[in-house]
Amino acid sequence: MTAVASFESLGAGPVLLFLHGIGGNRHSFDGQLPAFADRWRAISWDMPGYGDSAPLAEMTYPALADAVARLLDHLDAPWAAIVGHSMGGMVAQEFVVRHPGRTSALVLSATSPSFGKPGGEWQEWFLGQRLAPLDRGLSPADFAHELVPAMMGDNPPAAAVAAAMASMSALSPDTYRAALHCLVQFNRRDKLGEISCPTLALAGDADEAAPAAMMEKMASHIPDGRYCCLNGVGHLANLEDPEQFNLAVRSFLDEVT
Repeated sequence: MTAVASFESLGAGPVLLFLHGIGGNRHSFDGQLPAFADRWRAISWDMPGYGDSAPLAEMTYPALADAVARLLDHLDAPWAAIVGHSMGGMVAQEFVVRHPGRTSALVLSATSPSFGKPGGEWQEWFLGQRLAPLDRGLSPADFAHELVPAMMGDNPPAAAVAAAMASMSALSPDTYRAALHCLVQFNRRDKLGEISCPTLALAGDADEAAPAAMMEKMASHIPDGRYCCLNGVGHLANLEDPEQFNLAVRSFLDEVT
């Protein structure tokens, strides 16, 4: 039997599940769980292969979506509201399509409906760039200081940089390699119309990885989609400005759930 992912839990009530990105772990949402625990059972998982979660035999989006379903089953939660950030937003999109009816509301933060550009050449270039340090024997801890600042807006809080550096540095080379190969395969652009729950596309105005204009366009293809852009933040808005991030998520959830 496949193991249930490890997770952090705070509060009681309906489940609000946070799914982190490729360089994160369950602690990526330490600034969110206390803010939502008054109304929700706020949960942040370690994606399989991350933190204390056992790796999958093969990291694919269907397998990751099924891991989300196993976690909800373990929590006795027939459904949940889900906040998916970056790669976690891609896992969330896969989950909504693969396990219909189990998502009451969806926040897609700094993510996209497909990775990269049509044709595959850009994906190959990206993969080559990201795998090169691993092929030289380096670990994510060795190059986190290069990747992390580039993902944030101007003058991010020192605590935000430290948190992102810590999670990236905790990532094993094998898991990072598997996640990169998984990441570049994502394309659910043709399934946006099947996302039937209320959905918020949440962008950062300084995010170059998931540009605001792209996220606004994505929201327009989701039947009950809406869009919000946060000021002064890049790709890691929940770390860079947790107060602004939490307010946007809270306003949305209060409206639709």
